[in-house]
Amino acid sequence: MRLATEQHGAGPRQVALVHGLGSSGALWRGLTERIVAAGGTTVTTVDLRGHGRSDRSDDYGLRAFADDLVESLPAGLDLVVGHSLGGTVLERAVGRLRPAYALYLDPGFRLGLPSEGLGGRLFWGAAPVSVLAAGLVQKWRSRHRPKPSAEDLVLREAAASGFAMRMSVGVFREVAHHPVAVAAPAVPSTVLLSDDSPAVLPDEMAVRLAGRGWDVRRLPGIGHDFWLEDADRTCAAVRDLLTPG
Repeated sequence: MRLATEQHGAGPRQVALVHGLGSSGALWRGLTERIVAAGGTTVTTVDLRGHGRSDRSDDYGLRAFADDLVESLPAGLDLVVGHSLGGTVLERAVGRLRPAYALYLDPGFRLGLPSEGLGGRLFWGAAPVSVLAAGLVQKWRSRHRPKPSAEDLVLREAAASGFAMRMSVGVFREVAHHPVAVAAPAVPSTVLLSDDSPAVLPDEMAVRLAGRGWDVRRLPGIGHDFWLEDADRTCAAVRDLLTPG
């Protein structure tokens, strides 16, 4: 599927941003504005299938999401950034996209949800109720986080209204049962982890990734929404990647 995309800026350096579940390309506003303001970069945002202005589908498997990225983005970009679901989709597409560098923000590499034994059978047997309950627990844990700006809240509501909600359980199920393998990165890669990262990438996995050549960084005091909470701190943590030189 050819995805809806939008370009920001007009510099020679090419950066693409891939959003998470239930979001849209528009919600990257806090990062796109800062990257473009630094000069020299064109930023392309995409809307994954079932999100934003992209088409709906009968197939919301991770392979389909990854194939869409390969069809919609040119190979050899300077940097591709993936957040949450966008991170695990990017990991499945990055070997074909072959960007010079990949940046993953709290990527959904291995969800903190039961997937084996009796606990796994009970959890997924009760889906979508159990998935909703897990989401509510995570939201409660993040209740003291800084809130998005009024403008970002409007963008978030618009993204939610254009989101094919029926995909959610299937996406969570596939990510939980088919985690990313710990291996050397296909291209030079950085993972930036928030305080909420264990829900999508356990600490022990982060250690193992670092041992295989991944650059693993942490941004304390920030939740899974990163730039929606503090765009300046998020940019500062990976400034060498977003706006090098």
